[in-house]
Amino acid sequence: MASPNGGEDFEGSLLSFENLDRASPDLWPEQLPGVVEFAASCKNSFTNSPPKWMAELENEDIEMLKELGSLTTANLMEKVKGLQNLAYQLGLEESREMTRGKFLNILERPKK
Repeated sequence: MASPNGGEDFEGSLLSFENLDRASPDLWPEQLPGVVEFAASCKNSFTNSPPKWMAELENEDIEMLKELGSLTTANLMEKVKGLQNLAYQLGLEESREMTRGKFLNILERPKK
């Protein structure tokens, strides 16, 4: 059987008093030279310029995005249902116009 003091000696032998200096280039070399500087320059350029998709938007589009972003979930669902209804109505109208064009023979290919 081990003595009560024997357990403390074992735990003491597991302690390490080694000091690792993380700033040392020998212990922690940079994986790819120049990556740190490149990442820092990219981070600065990303924060200063708008995203690529934002550059193509007009002021009217940005205002619509802000409006949609401020809607509650219920209001947003109502807006989506309205768009679905509008798309359905446009589909019906297109179907009527295509039928009308068919009856008027304006959709036939010219005979050669």
